[in-house]
Amino acid sequence: MDSQSAVTMEAGAPTRKESGRLPSRHGGHAHGHSGLARTAHGMSSSSLRKKSDATLVRKVPVASLRPVLANLQEVLLGTKLAVLFAAVPLAVAAQCFRFGQVWVFALSLIGLIPLAERVSFLTEQIALYTGPTIGGLLNATCGNATELIIAVFALVQGKIEVVKCSLLGSVLSNLLLVLGTSLFCGGIKNLGADQPYDRKQADVSTGLLTLGVLCQSLPLLLRYAVSSGEHAVATDTTVLELSRACSFIMLLAYVAYLFFQLKTHRQLFEPQEIEGGDEEEEEAVLGFGSALFWLILMTVIIAVLSEYVVGTIEPTSQSWGLSVSFISIILLPIVGNAAEHAGAVIFALKNKLDITLGVALGSATQISMFVVPLSVLVAWIMGIQMDLDFKLLETGALFISVLVTAFTLQDGTSHYLKGVLLLLCYIVIGACFFVTRQPSTHANGNGMLLDVPTGPMIVQVALVLIA
Repeated sequence: MDSQSAVTMEAGAPTRKESGRLPSRHGGHAHGHSGLARTAHGMSSSSLRKKSDATLVRKVPVASLRPVLANLQEVLLGTKLAVLFAAVPLAVAAQCFRFGQVWVFALSLIGLIPLAERVSFLTEQIALYTGPTIGGLLNATCGNATELIIAVFALVQGKIEVVKCSLLGSVLSNLLLVLGTSLFCGGIKNLGADQPYDRKQADVSTGLLTLGVLCQSLPLLLRYAVSSGEHAVATDTTVLELSRACSFIMLLAYVAYLFFQLKTHRQLFEPQEIEGGDEEEEEAVLGFGSALFWLILMTVIIAVLSEYVVGTIEPTSQSWGLSVSFISIILLPIVGNAAEHAGAVIFALKNKLDITLGVALGSATQISMFVVPLSVLVAWIMGIQMDLDFKLLETGALFISVLVTAFTLQDGTSHYLKGVLLLLCYIVIGACFFVTRQPSTHANGNGMLLDVPTGPMIVQVALVLIA
């Protein structure tokens, strides 16, 4: 056994000889195309990873330090975004020494980029030990951990509009910006021919997104119907009650989607193998305990930076002369999902649109059908009156985006013009929110002022999650 293998074993990860294809954990399905942990999100994130060089680690004279250093090297330096980790301590320093809230906001956003990619990597590592079902559930819950954590902290501060705008922006970004950029770049790279993809996965995702738009439109339509005198309601909180009922329906649909994706129709969501593909067999490089520890630590760091982002978004809005809605809908999703977006574009350039669609549509579906209704129910637990009324302009933009995406993907082939159209739609929507100057408020969609909780925010969030 050479020294490199020894370091790997000491770090807690199984070697090739020990694990092979890890049949005892996965039933012989550890290959990258089996759908075990190599989901579209996982494969997209893997495009930004790089292999660690254990040469320096092997030269460390103290043998007991080698596994620790190898572990740190794999987690912190095993990504092409490693240089952005420097923004994390800088953001903490800017907050502690009060360098300026704009600096805290900008550095926190930059620091979230590599953290989001590392959460995806660690989730995939854990999935290699837990099997396909648990691994798929982990990906379903952690795939958009950054958006969910930001939403929870914004709820704690009573910033309902920030929650709604940031989640809406994530859906719009995935449907128009990410997918549009991917189709455009892939089309330019393959000018001589159309790029084919499997329509079945796209049909499932667009169907769920349509249901999500319906559930978010009904509270808005009900409020306008009541205000115009066309209908009467039993109580003033009917819109809120309808939103909570719709949230349960959306979560039920998401659970059915997970069962469909992970059990009955897994073959529809497995990335198709392309002739001449260069994917390697995926093997664990971290032990289960080590991966779980790092996943918890990264989540805590994301929570800290998310608190900084939420707390400084309004001063940044005033300093930059931009509305809070524009920052929440446009800037937050672009920066927060930069790593995942880059992976989607890379696979589109490799003519693997099934993976690209899995990233863009899968993420949009997860936010729309899981994070949005979960935020409503978490707000209910916290005593905050958040509903699904995203207001007329926001809901209209979401409806048109889903409609345009569905029509764009209906024929099973792609070319660069489709990407251009999606990008232009995103630019128009961005321009619309850029010219808005709606003042930030702590009111919910019905204009009712909220009681903002007081006390240490992380403690409040922890109590809510425990409850």
